[in-house]
Amino acid sequence: MKPMKKSLLTAAVATAFAVSGAQAAGISDDKVKIGVLADMGGVYSDICGKGCVTAVEMAVEDFGGTVLGKPIEIVSADDQNKADIGSAKVREWVESEGVDAVNGLVASSVTGAVTKVLTDNKKIALISTSASHAFTTKACSPYNAHWTYNVVALANGTVKPMLDAGKKKWFFITADYAFGHALEKVATGVINSNGGEVVGAVRAPLGTTDFSSYVLQAQSSGADVVALANAGADFVNSLKTAAEFGLTETADVAGLLVFTHNAKALDPNIAGGMKLTTGFYWDMDDETRAWSKRFKERHGTIPAMGQAGAYSMTMHYLNAIKEAGTDDADAVMAVMKKNKPNDFFARNAELRADGRMVHDMYQVRIKKADERSNEDDIFAIEQVIPGDVAFGPMMDQCNFTAKK
Repeated sequence: MKPMKKSLLTAAVATAFAVSGAQAAGISDDKVKIGVLADMGGVYSDICGKGCVTAVEMAVEDFGGTVLGKPIEIVSADDQNKADIGSAKVREWVESEGVDAVNGLVASSVTGAVTKVLTDNKKIALISTSASHAFTTKACSPYNAHWTYNVVALANGTVKPMLDAGKKKWFFITADYAFGHALEKVATGVINSNGGEVVGAVRAPLGTTDFSSYVLQAQSSGADVVALANAGADFVNSLKTAAEFGLTETADVAGLLVFTHNAKALDPNIAGGMKLTTGFYWDMDDETRAWSKRFKERHGTIPAMGQAGAYSMTMHYLNAIKEAGTDDADAVMAVMKKNKPNDFFARNAELRADGRMVHDMYQVRIKKADERSNEDDIFAIEQVIPGDVAFGPMMDQCNFTAKK
């Protein structure tokens, strides 16, 4: 037993030394600099975009504008949903402009490229709006914090209840890139394991405006449910086309990733009654309403879940810097994972060792026209889904999570 005690003591001393050394490092470049990278003008601009910049600015202002006596700066850029543009900008930020962490991060293809750059440079990825679960599994990193939702939570929250209701035959209209592929794959796993079957699937390029051929294929499949594994303007356009062709009269159409902005843009006669899963709704309680009112006054619209998530994880990041006494990424991530997030967004939450922020999710229904009291009265919350049910267990695919 003596050698073991000595080993434990040595490890404790080493850990204490590492932490004290990190604290002694203080703030690099005499400032903390946060980048916000997102689609600012394309199909995903409403769900993060300039709204994520607004949310991060609000967090910095609410924090006081400084941390450990040093200023907090924000820079932003449009990645145009292109991995090469996004990764090049982030490389410039971290290598030439002293950026410490990058927030936003929407298209999963962009996020995959950007997180590689950040990991190589030991900088933190604050992922607010990407859906792929790769960033906490096969593409995990000790510097990834994946906040708002992922494809696992979406599939568990939306697909399984429909299967339980007897909707067994599924057809997918899928965005043809990493996010859509991941969402279709995970949802297919839920379908197969719960007695359903996938009778067909088509993949549509990001930014498709004419979904006619895809809807016709779905219509001829005989599916009980046509699942839209897309988001943003693609979701809106595909659902409108489905309604025009009468598909919504013969099958259930399930939106697997729907933001309040998208639901608001649709005629309630088309979208009313659709059930979906979300990580946040502005009108949930007094706390969410108060923050959302401030956001709308500044940005002009109610917040999407990724924008609320961007605020939440910025605050958690800045509080971790304050507690760690440094902006060193390893020290900051250790504190972020030690302390449980708790705010208007993060309910019953924890940042797991693999970087997945687990929190309550919500099954909601899009309200019909006669249920709405104003233009922002979009969702009715029908069920709170506990985080461990929504996100499932940690997959242990990351070597840095061992014994944590």
